[in-house]
Amino acid sequence: MSKPFYAAACQIDFPAAETRSQIPSRVNRMCEIIEQTVVGYEPFFDVRLLAFPEFAHSIPAYTTVSELLEKLAIEIPNEHTERYIDLARKLGCYIQTGSFLEVDNAYPGHVFNTTVLVGPTGILSKYRKINPWIPWEVHSSPHDIASYKEDVFPVADTELGKISVATCYDWLFPETIREMVFRGAEIMIRISAYMNPWGASEPMDWWTLVNRTRALENMTYVVAANQGAEMRNYPPFSWPGGSMVVDYDGRILAQADPGPGEKVVVAPIDIGALRHERERRLGHDTIAHSRSGLYEYLSTEKLAPADSVISIDSLEKRIRQAKLKGSE
Repeated sequence: MSKPFYAAACQIDFPAAETRSQIPSRVNRMCEIIEQTVVGYEPFFDVRLLAFPEFAHSIPAYTTVSELLEKLAIEIPNEHTERYIDLARKLGCYIQTGSFLEVDNAYPGHVFNTTVLVGPTGILSKYRKINPWIPWEVHSSPHDIASYKEDVFPVADTELGKISVATCYDWLFPETIREMVFRGAEIMIRISAYMNPWGASEPMDWWTLVNRTRALENMTYVVAANQGAEMRNYPPFSWPGGSMVVDYDGRILAQADPGPGEKVVVAPIDIGALRHERERRLGHDTIAHSRSGLYEYLSTEKLAPADSVISIDSLEKRIRQAKLKGSE
């Protein structure tokens, strides 16, 4: 049985990286945050899991795939993931990295928005964003590649529990999280760059609403790390932070105050209690109660996979075509 531990949702405030040469300084700072959090809280809380936001290493700051490949995309594993592994081994913790823009020689011409879960033994899972924030994000989804062979919905079975992750806009598609929970996920991590006005403050506090809803409807813990970047770093957007940890009943266990800046919040995770409740409950068990065979929309594709180099124009065309499906 997994022992209770604490999870940390960490938010950052970096300027947008323009070249891959700017990534090491970001890694330096995040490694400092990891060590400060684990060591600093040690007299009070056993922090074993830490999550960082989307775009922590690089953002799709250019509007073409060719520019992203030339200036920002890197392979995984790399020197930066090795640093995280070394730190996880030293501190006995698990780290959900902020996202990288990734190039993979198996899929030439594509850029992925990728995060990895690392632990003391190495990289435990690699997740590529399924639902880019289109039309502005021109990196690829696994859905765009007919020959894609990797697991789209990885779940890592660790000593802490079964951990999975999805990125930012993915969370507005309930089936994404549901698939991972049906594969056994007990802790869902959300790495995000969720900007205003859809942030942590009313009247459009989508960030808080979606995190709590996905937790309770899937009976899972949610560790959600959001960007806390000021508008001058990513004009015209500002990111409101509000990083949080939510329990399997949708209760917020800890949340950073809305607003920019580096912040860390920690909260307890009790996988034993979660497993007990999943086994015991007969009511409000939306996993056991699921009648998934009725939902035809899951087998009806709206947005077609990419059939050419991804661009803002091609994405807008695909979106318009998707809107016509079912209305003809």
